[in-house]
Amino acid sequence: MGNAHSQRGLTLLGFLIVLVVLAFFAFIGMKLFPVYSEYYAVRSSLSALQQEPGIAARSPDQIRELLNRKWYISYVKTPTQKNVKVTKRGGEYIVTVAYERRGNLLYNLDYIAVFDKSVSLTRQGVD
Repeated sequence: MGNAHSQRGLTLLGFLIVLVVLAFFAFIGMKLFPVYSEYYAVRSSLSALQQEPGIAARSPDQIRELLNRKWYISYVKTPTQKNVKVTKRGGEYIVTVAYERRGNLLYNLDYIAVFDKSVSLTRQGVD
């Protein structure tokens, strides 16, 4: 048989410490997952907007309205129309969405997430 001192393993106290550390990071992940999930929905909406045929021939208000409809379908709530900037440069539009999201993380610890995404809308598919 082996000596008790030669056994290796995790003690109950060590296991509890590992468990607390993993639970803390899981908690942080659960708090931040909706924030980044919404950002990815914004990014995919902008990518879908780029794929619209003849999008550069539309007015800035029409582009904002189309983007707003895509956000409504994707349950995007944080960025609003005031966070959308549509500028014309040459024969294309540049659509920029810049916003921040703030929230409570833990007791008196808050988070601030800042997002800024720009896409170029060209006259693809228009004759």
